[in-house]
Amino acid sequence: MPDSGKGSVPPGRLAGAAENKAPARQGKARFRTASEIDLSAVYTRADLPDHDSCRDEGFPGEYPFTRGIQPTMYRGRLWTMRQYAGYGTAEESNVRYRYLLSQGQTGISIAFDLPTQLGYDSDHPLARGEVGKVGVAIDSVEDMDRLLEGIPLDHVSASMTINATAAILLCMYLAVARRRSIPPERLAGTVQNDILKEYVARGNYIYPAAPSLKLVAEVVAYCSRHLPRWSPISISGYHIREAGSTAVQEVAFTLANAIAYVEAVRQSGLPLEEFCSRLSFFFNASSDVLEEAAKFRAARRLWARIVVERFGAADPTLGRLRFHAQTSGASLAAQQPENNIVRVALQAIAAVLGGTQSLHTNSMDEALALPTERSALVALRTQQILAEESGIANTVDPLAGSYFVEWLTDTIEAGARRYIEKIDEMGGAVRAVEQGFMQREIHEAAYRQQRSVESCERIIVGVNRYRSEKEQPLPILTVSPELEAKQVAGLRDLRVRRDAAAVDAALARVEEAARGLVGSSGETVSSVSCGPDSRWKHVPGSLVERILEAVEARATVGEIAGCLRAVFGEYRESFAL
Repeated sequence: MPDSGKGSVPPGRLAGAAENKAPARQGKARFRTASEIDLSAVYTRADLPDHDSCRDEGFPGEYPFTRGIQPTMYRGRLWTMRQYAGYGTAEESNVRYRYLLSQGQTGISIAFDLPTQLGYDSDHPLARGEVGKVGVAIDSVEDMDRLLEGIPLDHVSASMTINATAAILLCMYLAVARRRSIPPERLAGTVQNDILKEYVARGNYIYPAAPSLKLVAEVVAYCSRHLPRWSPISISGYHIREAGSTAVQEVAFTLANAIAYVEAVRQSGLPLEEFCSRLSFFFNASSDVLEEAAKFRAARRLWARIVVERFGAADPTLGRLRFHAQTSGASLAAQQPENNIVRVALQAIAAVLGGTQSLHTNSMDEALALPTERSALVALRTQQILAEESGIANTVDPLAGSYFVEWLTDTIEAGARRYIEKIDEMGGAVRAVEQGFMQREIHEAAYRQQRSVESCERIIVGVNRYRSEKEQPLPILTVSPELEAKQVAGLRDLRVRRDAAAVDAALARVEEAARGLVGSSGETVSSVSCGPDSRWKHVPGSLVERILEAVEARATVGEIAGCLRAVFGEYRESFAL
């Protein structure tokens, strides 16, 4: 197994005596971060023998961006405050978005239900029982229109957590903007569009990896040419961490996936300069505050170095790592759920100290159900208190120069780099995914973490220590069982009202464009070049244009995804964990 980033004390320590005299706390003789990096009692300059402050830290807004991507960071502009939300019907979710915006939220973050994520319409047999349960149900552009009713799309940025069907949902958003005569250059937001982490950690994939990478590249190419303020991909370590990875693995696997995306987009014929600065990232903010802050700093520095050293970027600003952070859902406990408010506050502090560009804070009741309006407001107020009362946003990268933080930043970067080198030896992220390497590494880390909780080596307050005999139950949000029938009825009504011939013609063009993407002779997408000399002469982004036409003809998510299924096939895991 590659180095997990566990620390070792370098020779010549100045604090050895202090460490040897340190008493064990409650029988605890070994201290580690949440990611199992061994810690010394005291850190000094001797722990940084190879660290160069000018080279490795630099200044905010300057390569390698360790200290932040902007010179003034939050002194100039606070992070975007988002609350990830969506449930039931489009109308119900719209009420929640408008409420949060009225309370000071500065961007919307859309959660979609499982059928929408997996490319099934709400009346598909496999959608039964899942409609609107973990996110909003979106079948057509009409649903999207209702979802965004009354929201000024030219003034509010939107983040859509959608992957396998990202191209379709993005097109629905664009179609709504067209209906409102909002020019595309006024739209700001992000579509997650990160399919590799679905194979690694989350499981919400449809197509095999190779055509999925081409579809990702199609979205990047389209946005690069038509949506100057839109981030066409948010490369996610969040779900990798939620699945049980360490901080080192989260950084390594996220950046390994990012390398694969850059290579795929460049192969499609788009120069690095046209898209690299538009890539965004999405990380987990867990409770080990200093490890998390160091993780964000390490990820930013390592990505900057990869873009310059590996991809040969002449302009180092192409390697500025912009990221959204979300507090850790996996850390929330159903026992004593009010404790989750404290956990979320600590995690949010870590994200801000680490220099996030936007932030979602989880609600206290999310280990029990979807958040209520009250708990979502408390989560938003947590961000606002940090921004306005804590003082941590008044100085750029206040942790810089700490012997411990700089050592930990270096340690995480070095461990992540070793993982990336191992993945390169395997042939890259796609090969590593197909062989189950990342999946196995995460499973092993998750197993170790669970054992540490069960043995009480790792304390979870209210769960394995400080438990209460009696707890007051929280009111929780429930989704009406009548919702699914209502959504299905609306979908069937749409099919009656629309121009069926126009839909069929648009879907045929989608399928034709998809076949052009993978090659008309039936070759797999991995064996076909889509560059300027491609014999198929596929124009990057043209599949997205055909999907947009189908969306505007009122084709559904399931119908468009079905066309792509017919061409790309479906992915099945072929390895054992």
